Amino acid sequence: MGDDAVMRAVVLDAPGPPEALRIQELPTPAPELGWVLIEVKAFGLNRSELHTRLGLAEGVTFPRVPGIEATGVVVEAPGGEFAAGQQVVAMMGGMGRQFDGGYAEYTCVPAANVIPFRSELAWSTLGAVPEMLQTAYGSLDVGLDLQAGQTLLIRGGTSSVGMVAAVLAKSRGATVLSTTRRADRLDALRAVGVDHPLVDDGEIEAEVRDRFPHSMEFNYLPLSALVTGPDRYDWAPLERLLDSIAGRGHQAVVRVYLEYPGKTGAIPPFLVDGGLKVHRYRTEESGRAGEHQTPDYADPKLRAVLSRYIAGLAGGMSTVSIRYTVAFAVCTPPHITFAPLTSMSSPAPVTVRVAPSTVLWVPLTWSGLSRPGTTW
Repeated sequence: MGDDAVMRAVVLDAPGPPEALRIQELPTPAPELGWVLIEVKAFGLNRSELHTRLGLAEGVTFPRVPGIEATGVVVEAPGGEFAAGQQVVAMMGGMGRQFDGGYAEYTCVPAANVIPFRSELAWSTLGAVPEMLQTAYGSLDVGLDLQAGQTLLIRGGTSSVGMVAAVLAKSRGATVLSTTRRADRLDALRAVGVDHPLVDDGEIEAEVRDRFPHSMEFNYLPLSALVTGPDRYDWAPLERLLDSIAGRGHQAVVRVYLEYPGKTGAIPPFLVDGGLKVHRYRTEESGRAGEHQTPDYADPKLRAVLSRYIAGLAGGMSTVSIRYTVAFAVCTPPHITFAPLTSMSSPAPVTVRVAPSTVLWVPLTWSGLSRPGTTW
């Protein structure tokens, strides 16, 4: 491939509306030692790229070719890591943020980002695999350490990630419950090995409890309910929630959120009044239509409030720990890096253990799957 070779790519010159994504001709990249040039056959679309387009992702420089994943064949690997023609996937590690990503005819990425494979499936199918598979696998392996004999409840089970999670969980010897909002999709869940397919009408707790008396609940609280001002906290909503859970004899995961699709009012008003930038956008996505709010996670005032909240949570829950066994951890959305939220001493999620149980609950939702717990 000559130095004057060009390729087509989707380029984002600066954050903006969908029209800001434009197809342009660019020079085909030349790989250096330790990098791999890939001819892209297909690439997946991820919410991460939405955050990049909206200007919400950290560490992005413009202009940029988006795309945190790509599937294709090796053109050249100067270091000899891969043979020309080898089928590969590439993902993460700065793709589409620190360097150009997969929205192009060719992409050049570090060899460490590349995974070889062999398959006769269509490229249109293979292109959907990388992030979908690693999300499901990471949730079950890193997030939950799912073991044979345990029970897993998957919300949104007919999504691609939900289907893969069910297959992987069954391969590990777990019992799988999985939900869909449509009764005509129950057979699709059974086809991938789900033991207990459920129609989710928003009120599945009673049915799950009937099948598994010692069950786990997943609960949500907006941060604004607990953080009422600078260094001011109200733990009563959490106390009431824990008392209610204990009355049912269940385990629980409590997610405290700053943003969540379709939910507003989670950002403490004193932060907004103090100048915190909040990006508002609408989506018509099924089940999550409405206004979404995303705060500026780089704002030092917000970061300071979150750091103090974590310390306050541990101190404020000290009296609760007398009545319940409570472990703490925090995770962030995939596009956010915030050391105080990702370096907690406890590896466990925020869990109230009030009854013996083998039920593990991983919510397959937009806000991230790396570990269930208190999430921003």
